[in-house]
Amino acid sequence: QVQLVESGGGLVQAGGSLRLSCAASGRTFSRYAMGWFRQAPGKEREFLAAISWVGATYYADSVKGRFTISRDNAKNTVYLQMNSLKPEHTAVYYCAADERGRGSDNDGVYDYWGQGTQVTVSS
Repeated sequence: QVQLVESGGGLVQAGGSLRLSCAASGRTFSRYAMGWFRQAPGKEREFLAAISWVGATYYADSVKGRFTISRDNAKNTVYLQMNSLKPEHTAVYYCAADERGRGSDNDGVYDYWGQGTQVTVSS
């Protein structure tokens, strides 16, 4: 069983930046792929970025060039650096772990999910 705990959310002005963190329990974190998703009120969960166990990264077109996913296996943590935030980015942001190690933009392949962290972008 893997537990994921997100942190780093909060209130930020439009154009600002935030760095989200996701701390994972367990000894096999380095073998997992990790993904970040968000869900705004009344909308479906949306893929943002993923990083495989070997460090390959994938991004949704909507965030390419503005968001960066990274991982620190020594700290069992994955990060999402978000720049140039907009009010429409207000959502709950979730991290997820994929035991198969490859990652995907399909939320159905992920085995474990965190509880989410709220990000609110004011205009």
